Amino acid sequence: MQAKRIFILDGHPAATSLSRSFAEAYAKAARAAGHEVRMAHLSAMEFDADFGQGSFREWKPLEPVLETVMQDLSWSDHFVLAMPMWWGSLPAKLKGLIDRTFLPGTTFDTRVTNSIGMPAPLLTGRSARVIVTSDTPGWFQRLRYRNALIHQLRSQVLGFVGIRPARFTWFAGASQPGEGAVGRWAREVEGLGARAA
Repeated sequence: MQAKRIFILDGHPAATSLSRSFAEAYAKAARAAGHEVRMAHLSAMEFDADFGQGSFREWKPLEPVLETVMQDLSWSDHFVLAMPMWWGSLPAKLKGLIDRTFLPGTTFDTRVTNSIGMPAPLLTGRSARVIVTSDTPGWFQRLRYRNALIHQLRSQVLGFVGIRPARFTWFAGASQPGEGAVGRWAREVEGLGARAA
């Protein structure tokens, strides 16, 4: 297997979390398999999460931690995001990171559009794995909510900027996992890391 450059973002706003443990398990297995890994923890980042503009004109300069995130994402072949689902979506600080960093000229080009007017993606050539922890069972997420979070991230965020394919791993019952569940989940994540999947 060819070694990959992997950027892992622990997208939980708390310093200690199941998301962080999965990010670190993925990183450890990937490094052991010979992949290059860079990792960032959302909880350690200080930045203004409010985009605060009505348009893309004169946006705020990026804080150094956000510049580093974008450098690591640009460096990578494969992007891994470990995150909880809160209220059917992303934690606010994680959404703020995306709002602040996924900007024209960096992640998409509004000067080049396709036949329906969509801007050209600038992060093509990268794949993604999103590891989601949730209390919502996967079957209920599919039937009742139609996988809204997955559609949002796969199509409207990652796909929009050219990161595809984006594959998802869903761990439900995260607040009160059954006996042995966390260990099984961690082993699954380690397998993904070893394969850079």
